[in-house]
Amino acid sequence: MSLLTPVRQSRPRADRRSTLWQVDWVLVIGVLALSAIGSLLIWSATYNRTALTDGNQHAFLLRHALNFAIGLVLAVLAAVSDHRRLRILAPVLYAASVVGLILVLVPGVGAVINGSRSWIQVPGMSIQPSEFAKLAVIVGMALLIAEKGETNHREARTIDIAQAIAVAAIPVLLVMLQPDLGTVMVLGSIVFGIVAVSGVPKRWMLGIVTAATVIAVLAIQFNVLKKYQLARFTAFADPASDPQGIGYNVNQARIAIGNGGVFGQGLFHGSQTQNGFVPEQHTDFVFTVAGEELGLVGAGAIICLFVLILWRGLRIAVNARDAFGRLIATGVVCWFAFQAFENIGMTLGIMPVTGLPLPFVSYGGSSMLAGLLAVGLLQNIHLRSHQV
Repeated sequence: MSLLTPVRQSRPRADRRSTLWQVDWVLVIGVLALSAIGSLLIWSATYNRTALTDGNQHAFLLRHALNFAIGLVLAVLAAVSDHRRLRILAPVLYAASVVGLILVLVPGVGAVINGSRSWIQVPGMSIQPSEFAKLAVIVGMALLIAEKGETNHREARTIDIAQAIAVAAIPVLLVMLQPDLGTVMVLGSIVFGIVAVSGVPKRWMLGIVTAATVIAVLAIQFNVLKKYQLARFTAFADPASDPQGIGYNVNQARIAIGNGGVFGQGLFHGSQTQNGFVPEQHTDFVFTVAGEELGLVGAGAIICLFVLILWRGLRIAVNARDAFGRLIATGVVCWFAFQAFENIGMTLGIMPVTGLPLPFVSYGGSSMLAGLLAVGLLQNIHLRSHQV
């Protein structure tokens, strides 16, 4: 039985408990705790970086808090929105994300940061459309597969999955052109997860992996990926090959985490962190701050919180009332799971450096807003599973 098969179970009446008590508070607490820890880590990583903060030691902390506040409002709106309205808005979200991905490729509109043309600069902030593309792919694929099954009263067929993959392929190709390899990998994990629970034959999984391998080879052959991105894989295979060059980030990250020991050197007291030896430490390498200043205990707590969030997401997927909700929850879990594993793994040297932020922990407005919107959708699905 696939996850598309409806789950028959007794459900409490909506009037037995208020909506407030029906909220998955374990999920909420996990996200709040991660965001709070992330705020402290970002504050510590930027406290002494005058070049970044322009002399305001609290600048990044305040911006991160503002991003979280805006994201929290969006999450609440997503959680309480009517399910039918979400279905109607799904194509709009998908179209908007595709337009955003196209705009970043237009010279003069898209901004190049760290080698990738992934941002649109607007007064006072920058927007990264690829973050919202993750959510658009999830909702777009879920809607297409669910609508086909519900309309015809059957599980997804090969043609349905092919159409859903075609929907995902457009954002994937646009992100690849930026090029943003990390986001492409996240989108690939999302597609794989949604297809895996849609009820299609297992040969589809092999087909997706084969297709991804072929696309990766072609991307290298036709120079879609830049030299520094390929060099990151070389450094991953042999970190000692260029310790002062492409392998510098990973080596410094591992030193920082190793300095922490069990209990860490204390917040604002990490030698690597406070002296600025680890680049991009408030964004992609924020986990190194936890490792150095909070030690194994603090870093382990972050991992445990992610496991908690993923468990609640899977629980919501299993208990969802319809295929649309079940597929969305599955896609969100795959997104958070892969991105967290990749981010933490690259700081430990067990995964290549790809420039992915750590959800809810790293500094980044687009990442925070998209992540909290996804949590809001999980809550929406959870709340509907308790309605008659």
